[in-house]
Amino acid sequence: MDIPAVLAGGIRFASGIQFLVDPLRANRMWGETEPPEHPSHFLLLHSMGYRDALIGGLLASAALRGRDTRGWFLASGGADAADFIGGLKRHSELSTSQKAIGMGGAIVGIGVGIWGATRRPKA
Repeated sequence: MDIPAVLAGGIRFASGIQFLVDPLRANRMWGETEPPEHPSHFLLLHSMGYRDALIGGLLASAALRGRDTRGWFLASGGADAADFIGGLKRHSELSTSQKAIGMGGAIVGIGVGIWGATRRPKA
């Protein structure tokens, strides 16, 4: 069993579920201090939840079944890269905590995704 993939997938899956079950709390955990202003913000929070639950669940599932997990690590890192690139456009408007937690978390996720996608699978 691929323990790092189970852990990475489990964390991403749990984060996704949190965005689906309680998007306001999840949003606060990622550095947002104000509630969303428009209903479309909830759409984005839920979309992130579905995305993260799907990628995380499939990463963990592949690891538990002994399958190659590199593609799911790449998908996970790619999702974080998209979040990071999207955040750059609004970087100057983010608070210090949003930059540290949101942007920093995306950087860590990109690193984990690259690491997982480029490592040798166990034989």
